[in-house]
Amino acid sequence: MNKKEVITVRNLVKHYGSFEAVKGISFSVIEGEIFGLLGPNGAGKSSTLEIMETLREKTSGEVIIDGYDLDRDAGKIKQIIGVQLQSSGFYPGLNLTELIHLFGGLYNQPVNVAKLLQLVNLEDKAKNQYKELSGGQKQRFSIATTLINKPRIIFLDEPTTGLDPQARRNLWSLIKDIRANGTTIIITTHYMDEAEILCDRVAIMNEGQIIALHTPDQLIDNLVASGFERPKEVKKANLEDVFIHLTGHALRSE
Repeated sequence: MNKKEVITVRNLVKHYGSFEAVKGISFSVIEGEIFGLLGPNGAGKSSTLEIMETLREKTSGEVIIDGYDLDRDAGKIKQIIGVQLQSSGFYPGLNLTELIHLFGGLYNQPVNVAKLLQLVNLEDKAKNQYKELSGGQKQRFSIATTLINKPRIIFLDEPTTGLDPQARRNLWSLIKDIRANGTTIIITTHYMDEAEILCDRVAIMNEGQIIALHTPDQLIDNLVASGFERPKEVKKANLEDVFIHLTGHALRSE
């Protein structure tokens, strides 16, 4: 792949007191890809993500984002990335238009509110307060706020946790649309089906180390080649497919 590396991480280490959460990991993210950071709780993926987002200081190592060194150019990095806020980051009594103008002011960016809400299929909710949205709508709005400063790279931390199957798949479509517009996306998730569908490449972390890094297809092929067999015959669909097929793909307001 001869594309540009938009993120380069070398020998990244993060200590919390005597605990070594991230143990000298190295990886790169290619411009325009969806890159997944996977791992069980405590694997170090959240610490890694927060360091790249400039939200947490590293202990040692090197992080380069779009040519900017984290140690010297954190301010410039903040201008070119979008970070998804959790629900607690929003004023629940403000409507969506007011919230977007608020964040636009923080970024000192003019924002086309209607276009941004249309992108995430929330244009009919412009005057609704944030607290009135369903879980899936809140997550779509949260992703919309990452796009206000027209970032080159966005970071999504477990964006579909707690959503029903329709909301999850609609969020997948949104993430793919954002990538199609040229944005690089780094995502963490506990859902392996999500990573398999969305991610061009994944890094699997465990106990502060990267133990595998490749395309989902290649990682699966490597496992099968090792002689692994599922104890149950693999079917062409799963229960979630049945649920979606029977209840429909339409967005639900709840």
